[in-house]
Order: sequence, then C-alpha cells, then structure tokens
Amino acid sequence: MRISYSALNTFKQCPKKYHYQEIEKRKAPKSKEALFGTAVHETLRYMFSRDPLFPTLEEVFARFRALLAESKMKEEHKERYGQAGEKMLKSFYLKNPPWNFNVIDLESRFEVALDDASTGRHHVLVGKIDRIDKPDEKTYEIIDYKTSSRLPSQGTVDNDLQLSLYQLGLQKRWPHVVPENIKLSLYFLRADEKLSTKREAGALQETEAHILSDLRTIEKKAADSNFPPVPSALCNWCGYRPICPAWRHLYEKEKAPLAGNISTEDLVREFILLKKEIAEREMRLKELSGRINEYLNANGLERLFGDSMIIARKIQERTSIDMERLREALEVVGVWDHVLSPDEKLLKKLLPTLPAELQEKIKEAVIFKKFSVLSLAKKPNVEDE
Repeated sequence: MRISYSALNTFKQCPKKYHYQEIEKRKAPKSKEALFGTAVHETLRYMFSRDPLFPTLEEVFARFRALLAESKMKEEHKERYGQAGEKMLKSFYLKNPPWNFNVIDLESRFEVALDDASTGRHHVLVGKIDRIDKPDEKTYEIIDYKTSSRLPSQGTVDNDLQLSLYQLGLQKRWPHVVPENIKLSLYFLRADEKLSTKREAGALQETEAHILSDLRTIEKKAADSNFPPVPSALCNWCGYRPICPAWRHLYEKEKAPLAGNISTEDLVREFILLKKEIAEREMRLKELSGRINEYLNANGLERLFGDSMIIARKIQERTSIDMERLREALEVVGVWDHVLSPDEKLLKKLLPTLPAELQEKIKEAVIFKKFSVLSLAKKPNVEDE
C-alpha cells in the first residue's frame, strides 16, 4: 500500500471520507480554509526561494494576492482571507527574515519503505516536508507550517505523529543523520509561535509499529468494505457531505421517498417527541426511585406492595479498576500489555496465574460500588399462599 500522513489522518478522522478520497478517488471541492492554507504555503515557499535574491515583503504580498485571486475561493471570501493572510505573512516575515536561515530544502518529498513482518505486506509511506533548515553544523530542523487558529500544548507536539513520520522520511533520505541531531518544529502562523520537539530512536520504532497497525486496520476494512462515516465538527469543512450517508438526506429532503406513506419530517418529529417523553418519564422514575429507597430505608423494608404489583429491592455491586495502581502491579512482572484494554473477564483469568502478593495488589486496585435496583414483579395471590 502507498499512503501518506494526510491519508492516514483522514482515515482516523472519518473512514468514509478516506474511502471516497483514497479508494474511490472521488474529487471534492476544497473548503475556503484549505484554499487559503494552500496559498499561504506556496507563498512561504516563494519567500525562502532565493532566485537570485530573496523577495521583499511587498513581493511576498503580491505573490499571495495572485495565488488567492487564481484560487477557486468565492469572491466574497477573498477580501477577508486576503487581509488575514497579509497580516500573518507580515508578522512572519518581520520575525523570520529569510536571509537569516540556512534553508537546505523546500517542499521536500520523501518515501519510506515499511515491511509488515506479521502479514508479509510491503508499504510505502510518502510525504512532503514544508521546509528543512540546517541551523548549525550538526543540527537539522524540520519545519511544518500550520494556518489553524488553535495553538496546541507542548505535550501534543511531543506526540505529534506527523512530525514523527517526517523524521522517518528525513532519516531514510539521509541515513547518516542521527535522531539526536534532528529538531522537529510546527510553526503556527496565526499565533506567530513555533513549538519544537525531538524524537528518540526508540520512539521512531514505536511510530513504525503504530503505522503498520493502522495499515492492517485499513486493509481489513477494505476487504470487508467497511468504512463508516464518523460525523464531527470536521464535517463543516468536508466536500463529500452531499454524498455522505451521514449527511445526504439533508441535501435530498425534497426528493426523499416516503417511509410507509409517512414523510421523513413526520418520522423525525414523532421520534423526537417520544424521546423527549421517555426522558421526562425516566427523570420522574429516578425521582420516584429515590423516594421509594428513602421510605424503604426509613422503615427497614425491602419490598412495597401495591394493588397488583410488588416493588422489590435488590442490592447489586459493580466494580471499576484504578488503572494506575493496576499498572504499577502488572508492569513488575511484564504482563501489563495483556490488559492494556481493561477486560474484567481477562483479568479474572489472569489473576490466578500470578503470585499471591501480586494478586493482593491487584485486588486493592478493584473498586466496589454498591447500588440498588428497583424491579417490577407480579403480585402473588395472598390467599393461595
């Protein structure tokens, strides 16, 4: 399989979008945000291209305006995005004069071969790095530009998969470069902030394993034709909405067929009313349950008798696990990986195989919760009893 970080990220966000984009190869119109990002990235490439001199700020502005004018962005949006882009580019240019940096590559393309020993499959990971600098004799800096308004935490950058993939790409291209000499940076243009991090050699091995796991998942879903939509806020920027099963009805309401002589509007309306009624009844039922429990406790009872039914109370227990305490106990004997996804049945099977001292530590991590459940049963005939 040949795949890019962008495609991997698309799959994680929405398998259906991945299916349309990467498997069916359907073209979708780009959002105004995507068109804006493309224009900004191309302008920054131009800014650092010495041909034969670095461009002035006015030349950078002119390049950006031309790119925006040529884009398919609607005219009513071009002025607003043009002003935002010029403000962003001016701030960046003044803070980062291009002649102050030793840029060794722009929009650097790479390919990384990944072999999956568990399946025997061969994959190729492809990508494009916005910029590679060489600040000093030993250090290489990978820089990726971001036009999003959100500035993430340092922890998010430290675990950013895209940067890990870019480092893999650089090291495959230049094998002599050691991980300790590679600096990874995300430059957030709206905030005019650069957040940097590094990756150890072991972390890159984990990245490869993570990617191969994702590729196996994608191949399995492809074999099963199982790419469900995942509606989220990101749908607002997706060009596939008119054909997506999670959104298509919104665009086809006028020609949508009836469901058994009932319009979809009526179906939705009745469903919402019933759900609201159920929620109100559940709230009332919860309130009544509280009152009944109070009465039973106050009078030392466990059952209440009505005309034809009995309300009986049973005490039940539920358990939850303190994962930090469990991790401390299981990592000592190297079995933590077996329960990374907490599974009570698996834990019960594993428990008897462990040393008695360790069993006690695990039991300390189990939290017992008691709660009462009210159930309905038919009232028996007292005379028959």
